[in-house]
Amino acid sequence: MINSSQHLNPDIFTDDLPQEPSRNGFGKALVDAGKENDAIVALCADLAESTRMHWFQAEFPERYVEIGVAEQNLATVGAGMAAAGKIPFIASYATFNPGRNWEQIRTTICLNESNVKVVGSHAGVSVGPDGATHQALEDIALTRVLPHMTVLVPADSNEAYKATRAAAELDGPVYIRLAREKAPVFTTDQTLFEIGKAQVLIDSESPDVTVIACGDMVYQTLLAAKKLEGDITVNVINLSTIKPLDSKTILDQVKKSGAAVTVEEHQIAGGMGSAVAELLAQELPTPIEFVGVHDRFGQSGNKEELYKEYGLDVDGIIGSIRKVLARK
Repeated sequence: MINSSQHLNPDIFTDDLPQEPSRNGFGKALVDAGKENDAIVALCADLAESTRMHWFQAEFPERYVEIGVAEQNLATVGAGMAAAGKIPFIASYATFNPGRNWEQIRTTICLNESNVKVVGSHAGVSVGPDGATHQALEDIALTRVLPHMTVLVPADSNEAYKATRAAAELDGPVYIRLAREKAPVFTTDQTLFEIGKAQVLIDSESPDVTVIACGDMVYQTLLAAKKLEGDITVNVINLSTIKPLDSKTILDQVKKSGAAVTVEEHQIAGGMGSAVAELLAQELPTPIEFVGVHDRFGQSGNKEELYKEYGLDVDGIIGSIRKVLARK
């Protein structure tokens, strides 16, 4: 079932699987990248502990800048430091970065191809009790539309670590989307990560459907595929890079199944599913269903309640799989 070449955690479907928020992987990677390259600097909008930038702050206080609650300045100061040869990581909640400072990211970072890494933490409804104002459901759409911007949505804390290290090495603007709550860590140090490459986690020769997921939804999708085993054969793609899109892998997998489902903790409009649909509409028209938030804001609740409310849980994913197969 699981693609062995991806070297996933052998305890993937057991209670022994460790859990950690993806923001932890970012914080650890930023420190390690900073040890190797003294051009890396960190800027935050009064949320160092929440974004896990406080680990970098403790290790390199002279390379950490507290901007305060001024997200537009966060972007413009970062762009200025990039112009001076630094590699700035700018971090806040995703509702504020890129939500509040989108125009500054557009004009001072992307237009100038500035080497700034934009980090949006606490994305999606899984933020939980903080409610709609802090649950970014539009950030993938906001960033993938910007020229020159690379968009990364790691699936767990291990992948967040690798994505951060890769972003530090890439010359140009990058957006990294992170989550607040603990989530299963199902990848390992040996699991491959490369910007612009999707990972086929379940790779059957004759699948009934191809499910493409990103972020915390990847593990939910794996659970759905496991639950359907013996009934429906599901191939699963972890699309950790939304832009640039790995068109070849998506097209190769969808050709095998003839049906697609996308799964994301984001608005359906403009998100990862839209990117996949744009590709399929042009290259391989295919029945497709979208799992995500359908033109609604978030609300307060615990993670499990909200996943169920918005159809992001295992049953919601299975329902969409059955729906697309009925149209195949």
